[in-house]
Amino acid sequence: MKHVYFDHNATTPVDEQVLAAMLPYLRGQYGNASSRHEYGTQARKAVNRAREQVAALVGVQPVQVIFTSGGTEANNAFVKGAAAMLKPSQIAVSAIEHPCIAKPAQELARGGWTVRKLAVDADGRVDTSDVAVALTQRTGIVSVMLANNETGVIQDVAAIAEKARSAGAWMHTDAVQALGKIAVDFSGLNVHAMTLSAHKIYGPKGAGALILDKRIELKPLINGGGHENGLRSGTENVPAIVGFGMACEVAAKRMGEVAARLTAMRAQFERRLNDLGAVIFGAAAQRIANTSYFAFPGIEGETLVIELDKAEFAVASGAACSSASTEPSATLLAMGVAPEIARGAVRFSLGKDNTAQEVDEFLNVLEATVARLRRMTAIAV
Repeated sequence: MKHVYFDHNATTPVDEQVLAAMLPYLRGQYGNASSRHEYGTQARKAVNRAREQVAALVGVQPVQVIFTSGGTEANNAFVKGAAAMLKPSQIAVSAIEHPCIAKPAQELARGGWTVRKLAVDADGRVDTSDVAVALTQRTGIVSVMLANNETGVIQDVAAIAEKARSAGAWMHTDAVQALGKIAVDFSGLNVHAMTLSAHKIYGPKGAGALILDKRIELKPLINGGGHENGLRSGTENVPAIVGFGMACEVAAKRMGEVAARLTAMRAQFERRLNDLGAVIFGAAAQRIANTSYFAFPGIEGETLVIELDKAEFAVASGAACSSASTEPSATLLAMGVAPEIARGAVRFSLGKDNTAQEVDEFLNVLEATVARLRRMTAIAV
């Protein structure tokens, strides 16, 4: 049996259509998009086309798409770039944000900003009443992710944005995990800025975007030759940008069909999880279709992940970007999950090419592995 991949929230394989679109720009069409000759002109046309493709998927004008090296850079670009244009006040971020929002926000505290973490309920939904309380203090920036990278829980960003705008704050959402899985409409979300990434939607690593309201002015994170309307200097990564554009175009066509199929597969998966005595995090909330986050009390998540990998199934014990940490998931702790349960967390994230048969095979191995680990734990006690 081949090694089966169930960690698509960490990254996805590059789609064949995406690879085909990229290859010419890795070979013969290698021009710098800022050059005036034919090579450069062809590269610029390719970047412009990709900008249109990304813009179309989220319902904005191409000029609003600022290409970056990925989601982390885009999040940093907004938080730091907005803070540099505003008087220090409060930045409010949800307690379950990715580290590439949480850490830049914390860094602002050294510059006179106050960091306010927005509470979430037991299912991982941001508490809108706590948002209202937070906004009674003068607030410059609010950032709440659209779909959580661990639980998959979808937030009511539009409702939060309405409160933020009423308080005079700039509203940002990290939509990296939502893109390509649910409809993402910039205007509908009512935000000032939004972060996207290519490698979560079967595009290449090294490409992302910050979507900006045209009325928002940021201080550039990277200065230089004035690329990306002066907001992100540096020679464009044309192959990756082309791949990002194609990934967006492909995602738009297959999103509905894939979501329906993965929803059914996850339901099948979680029925068996319940039978096995697992705790499923965020199960009562609306989630992106591909994600299930669970734990078996008494079994360490890292141990379970290692044992499943030996059986040729790839899952995660948490967010890939913070996998070096041995601490329980900050997301789960914010949800009120006991640390001993949170340490058992395992994330299962389906992709477009996974099959019901693979899920069944995984469940059989999971059941046997959990039973063996429980026996070992009982003997140790």
